[in-house]
Amino acid sequence: MPRKKITVVGAGNVGASVAAYASAQELGDVVLLDILEGIPQGKGLDMYETTPILGVDTRVLGANAYEDTAGSDVIVITAGIARKPGMSRDDLLSTNVRIVAEVAERSAALSPGSIILVVSNPLDAMVYTAWKKSGFDPRRVIGMAGVLDTARFRSFISEELGVSVQDVHALVLGGHGDTMVPLIRYCSIGGVPIKSFIAEKRLEEIVQRTRQGGAEIVSLLKTGSAYYAPAAAVVQMVDSILLDKKRVLPAAAYLDGEFGQKGLFVGVPVILGSDGVEKVVELELNAEEQAAFDNSVNAVRGLMEEVDELL
Repeated sequence: MPRKKITVVGAGNVGASVAAYASAQELGDVVLLDILEGIPQGKGLDMYETTPILGVDTRVLGANAYEDTAGSDVIVITAGIARKPGMSRDDLLSTNVRIVAEVAERSAALSPGSIILVVSNPLDAMVYTAWKKSGFDPRRVIGMAGVLDTARFRSFISEELGVSVQDVHALVLGGHGDTMVPLIRYCSIGGVPIKSFIAEKRLEEIVQRTRQGGAEIVSLLKTGSAYYAPAAAVVQMVDSILLDKKRVLPAAAYLDGEFGQKGLFVGVPVILGSDGVEKVVELELNAEEQAAFDNSVNAVRGLMEEVDELL
């Protein structure tokens, strides 16, 4: 049986980390594509030379030509400019719309049966862009945000309580930005509700840190944005898709009436399998949660209207 093929577009920090993690987990052969000559080739060769040490049989090919991506099972789009201090994710919109539009159109044409995973920011708007330009069924165009936001939330709770991250279960809905909605009611430690462990005021501080998680790292790095955790998050999604694990993960998915919303991509829990988003898992939200989610959706919808004007 032929190995799966994973294309990662963008050989910067996020893209290179995605390629390295996917190769190390033996999820499939990887094509690392970038417009810069030599950079993807050098990084790809370096990664390939780790395979004997790691004991995995995967190939990593660095490339500049889209033709090398033909027949991919999954296309991960990390291309675009990254945030710098003082910039919001939304500040990246006009530049990254042009980049993601071209990447989606060209890669989709060569891999018509693939599933597209978008990592570029502003995330929800870039998923929408990739969908419009690829012509794919919306279930096969997905954004990575919720896995990362949830991981940050879990990390901060684990740090606060001194418990294993494995026993912290959480869920973050909404757009990937300041309006994201960590659902406290669905958060637990080993099955016990989080409010049994952390006072409400302190919990709100942790929620706010989660919303600012990306900006916190940008302020520390000063010349770039996060890449290890975003890459690990997208590879978890690739794993669920290629191995048809049908994991329930938060992702930016197309809503067609679910959660009372229609015609846009936003973060919700989904079942991820070999067909992409196989089901959106609807939750019963209380009035406060629904209001916060609707506010986040409105922010996302505004960005998508801007994308329509740019395309």
